[in-house]
Amino acid sequence: MSGTVNGSQEASAPVLAAYSYCEAVTGQQAGNFSYGIRLLPTAKRRAMSALYAFSRRVDDIGDGPLDAADKHRRLEETRELLARIREGRIAEDDTDPVAVALSHAARRFPIPLGGLDELIDGVQMDVRGESYETWDDLAVYCRCVAGAIGRLSLGVFGTVPGAHDAARASEYADTLGLALQLTNILRDVREDAANGRTYLPSDDLAKFGCADGFHSARPPAGADFTGLVHFEVRRARALFAEGTRLLPMLDRRSGACVAAMAGIYRRLLDRIAEDPEAVLRGRVSLPGREKVYVAVRGLSGLDARSVHRRTAGGRA
Repeated sequence: MSGTVNGSQEASAPVLAAYSYCEAVTGQQAGNFSYGIRLLPTAKRRAMSALYAFSRRVDDIGDGPLDAADKHRRLEETRELLARIREGRIAEDDTDPVAVALSHAARRFPIPLGGLDELIDGVQMDVRGESYETWDDLAVYCRCVAGAIGRLSLGVFGTVPGAHDAARASEYADTLGLALQLTNILRDVREDAANGRTYLPSDDLAKFGCADGFHSARPPAGADFTGLVHFEVRRARALFAEGTRLLPMLDRRSGACVAAMAGIYRRLLDRIAEDPEAVLRGRVSLPGREKVYVAVRGLSGLDARSVHRRTAGGRA
C-alpha cells in the first residue's frame, strides 16, 4: 500500500463539524493516543479522530452499565451502522457526527473498515466474559481489539513509495497493536480483576502461582508475581521490536505518530518492569512532560532511524 491519498480536497461544513466533534472526543478521552495523532497533518489527524471516536463508542458499550443482552444488541446496532458507512449510505447531514466523519474519512483513505467489525467481535468477547488459556488464545482477542486498530491506522498513514518490505506493513501494524494491548493488560490487572475480568493466559498464571487472581494491593500468597510480570514484559518487548519495523515504511509525520504512541507504551512497560507490584497498587502512568518528550523524539525521526539501522544490519 502506498500513501497516495493526501486528502487535500476541502470538506463541506457538516463534515467539518463532524470532524470537530470527533477531535473533541479524542482530545478529551484518548489519553496516550492523542499525543501521537497531534503530529499528523490535518486530513490524517481528522481521519484518525473519526476512527478513535467510533472505536470509543464500541468500547464504551462493552464497559458500560447495560446488561449483557442489551450490550450485544447495541453492538449489533453499531455493526449495522458500520455496514451503512461501508456502503456509502451516510448523508453528510446525518445526525450522527461520528458516522459522517468516518464515512468521509473512508472515502479519502483506503481504510479497511472490516477492522472495526473485528473490534466489535473483540468487545463481544469481553461481554461474554471469555478467558484465555494460552497466549495464542489471548492473541486472537488482542488482534481484534488492538491489532485491528493498527491495520485501520495504516490505511490512513499509507507507506512511502519503494519502502523495503512494505508488503509486511499490515503484519507489523497488527503486531504493534498486540504489544500495546499486552502493555494495557499488565497495567490494568487490578482494575480488570475488580470488574471480574482476567486477560492474562491461565497457563501463565498457573506457572507463576497466580491462578487465584489479583484482588488486593499485594500478590497472591506464595505467588511469583514479579516473575509473571517480567515474563509478560519480555513477550511485549519482543512484540514491540517486531512491530516497530513499520516505522521506516512511513512518511515522517505518520512515523512520528506511531513512534510517539509506541514510545509512550514502551516507557510505561519499563516502569512496570522496574516495580511490578505497582500495578496492584494503582494505575501506572507517565507524566505529561515525559509523553511530550517521547512525541518530540518521534517527530525528530530518531526512532525510525534506529529501527532502520537495526533491520538493515539484520539484512546484511
